[in-house]
Amino acid sequence: MKLSIITVVLNNQTGIKDCINAVLKQTYKDIEYITVDGGSTDGTLQVIKEFRHRISKCVSEPDRGIYDAMNKGIQMASGDVIGILNSDDFYPHQEVLAKVAEVFQQKSVDSCYGDLEYVDSVDTSRIMRSWRSGPYLKKRFYWGWMPPHPTFFARKKVYEKYGSFNPELGSAADYELMLRLLVRHKITTAYIPEVLVKMRTGGMSNASLNNRMRANRMDRKAWEINGLKPFPWTLWLKPLRKVPQFIFP
Repeated sequence: MKLSIITVVLNNQTGIKDCINAVLKQTYKDIEYITVDGGSTDGTLQVIKEFRHRISKCVSEPDRGIYDAMNKGIQMASGDVIGILNSDDFYPHQEVLAKVAEVFQQKSVDSCYGDLEYVDSVDTSRIMRSWRSGPYLKKRFYWGWMPPHPTFFARKKVYEKYGSFNPELGSAADYELMLRLLVRHKITTAYIPEVLVKMRTGGMSNASLNNRMRANRMDRKAWEINGLKPFPWTLWLKPLRKVPQFIFP
């Protein structure tokens, strides 16, 4: 089983090396590694070139944002299963993809996800907050829950059948994708009860209160375009998973 791992990046010279190393050091070897660069000017491309002989596919060109870049990577992917690891993220150990591949040996599984830890951007051994996903239940989406997208893996045929990201939704595009796949189309999923990804703190959806409010509006639109109606409190509960002192569930 081939796993396609996609890394999208723009001007992240400091983080991209850890990200690439985390993929290349995996014990699972049937990996197609794809990097999609948005036209970096800070030295990111020089770092990528250091590993070029071990990267399956690499493109560097302007895009319309992070989710447009992810869509490019998905279109380029030829693996049976697709995962996305952004340039500020990394796998916590070398067995992550082996565990993912093991789950997909079950033919009935369309997707899987796990837990995530936010870590300090400089001292990555310092955990800032933990996102404990828990087993999937459809009703939990109505309580503001979602799987952490960096830990989400899906079969390529799922994207071919139901589509990829909608860049028009901005930072809510990953939320809409999983809402569409898991709730609207009811694809099957499996929970791996351990940390699959560590993410450096930051990110466009939670960088400020204004960004969070804007993201909430896009979250509501995600429900609307899928013909779904959330409970009135659903999208007010969703920001709680961004608060450091909370561990979910």
